[in-house]
Amino acid sequence: MFVRIIGLLVIVLSTYVAKGQTVIDTLETEKGTMLIFSDRTWSYIEDLNFDGVLNPFLEAYLQNDSTFGFSHPWNHDECYPSKRSNDLMRLKDTLWLCTVDSGYNDFVVPHPGKVTSRYGWRKGRYHNGIDISLRTGDTVVSAFSGKVRYARYNEGGFGNLVVIRHYNGLETFYAHLDKHLVVPNQEVVAGTPIGLGGNTGRSRGSHLHFETRFYDAPMDPEVIIDFEKGKLKSENLFIHSGLFRPGASAAITTTSASGAQYHKIRSGDTLGHIARKYGTSVNTLCRLNGIKPTTTLHIGRTIRVR
Repeated sequence: MFVRIIGLLVIVLSTYVAKGQTVIDTLETEKGTMLIFSDRTWSYIEDLNFDGVLNPFLEAYLQNDSTFGFSHPWNHDECYPSKRSNDLMRLKDTLWLCTVDSGYNDFVVPHPGKVTSRYGWRKGRYHNGIDISLRTGDTVVSAFSGKVRYARYNEGGFGNLVVIRHYNGLETFYAHLDKHLVVPNQEVVAGTPIGLGGNTGRSRGSHLHFETRFYDAPMDPEVIIDFEKGKLKSENLFIHSGLFRPGASAAITTTSASGAQYHKIRSGDTLGHIARKYGTSVNTLCRLNGIKPTTTLHIGRTIRVR
């Protein structure tokens, strides 16, 4: 055992020195050998080769079927580790997930505040989660059991962000936190305090921005959770392409599996121009995308045209 640990430490030292980090000490704990790095972060030796798979049955299904080819790396530095390359609009089948099961059968609402902003179009851009009211310093907890993948300040607008991967196949995002209470690779159960609510990042007033994602693609959290009652709507979640908005992932296709057609917005595009190009009307575009004729079109985003 001693020889094994020394061998692992040699590999770890060479790896992390190359990344600009140095192992300055080790500590034996009940959970394993803890490595202390020069930047004051730490990790267990046992976690270094963790592949991120918490739901092996789901992973095997998605990886073994060549029509999917989805990936979901275990990455502490990117909040979207697949680079949004998973196009969930390609799903032809319906996947049945158990949000809780006999092994991990708990759910706790992340914060018992009021939902102040919902999933969907908001001021010309898509809101990929919901906002829950809170005061700075209020405790935010993990909704399900799982393992922390990301816990750091996010420059993309989330501010202090915690991302947890769960045994049910989902990931949950907790954004705009004032403070982190967990670190990457930490195991949590439903109800574990993971941060203190705040107003960091691109935020106007203290609140929790909460997202539920499947292989990096966002879905409406209220499909799963009744926030008013503070409980799950069902222990079963059926994953299908209809749960994901057009353009939820970066992989842009002109036609989905269902035959729906989409257009990626470019400089100079207007709703009138797009309507004429596809032989439709502005009213139809608005109805298909839940927008108004006055909605600002953002370059790079995708709208449905048929």
